[in-house]
Amino acid sequence: MTGPQQPQRVIRTMTTELPTAFWAFHNLYYRPYLEYAHIQLGDQHSAGELVHATFMDLALNWPDMMEDANHEAYAWALLRERIAEELRLQGRTPATVETAAFARVNRAALESVRDQLADMESALGLYAAISRLPERQFDVMVLLYVLGYPTDRTAHILGVTPATVRSQARHAKRKLARDLDLSVDLTADRDETE
Repeated sequence: MTGPQQPQRVIRTMTTELPTAFWAFHNLYYRPYLEYAHIQLGDQHSAGELVHATFMDLALNWPDMMEDANHEAYAWALLRERIAEELRLQGRTPATVETAAFARVNRAALESVRDQLADMESALGLYAAISRLPERQFDVMVLLYVLGYPTDRTAHILGVTPATVRSQARHAKRKLARDLDLSVDLTADRDETE
């Protein structure tokens, strides 16, 4: 076969021959990748396309990725690169502040409207400060506090240890406290595990 049908045939063949480990990886990380991309891009459809393309790339390079000692970190880095490239092509910055605020309000949809609006108003300054954090601290804070993943799950998504997640969260909290002129109790760190 020639023409446009050939790539579809290759993709169909490729998906039937992918190892179970790929599908397990896909099932484990697709949702957090999609949520994270949506926070960055501010558009669910664009985020879905980007994450799909990322997993297609991972599928095509699966044997090489499995040779990497930390394939979770490899995949996360690829996702971040794709998001950064998409934002660069669009000539804009991440939509984190707006998207994160509304994601949090949506998660709290069962609370009263008054509480949601007050929560959103106070959260906007926090989300703006989070968006200015260094890359690793930003990722940890978004996964832990915006998307609500526990420490162990966040560590798996990022391909780091839970201790690294806790350390990055502590550093981020200190920086946020300085930036927002707040006091922070670091003894009250989240210690949620799966």
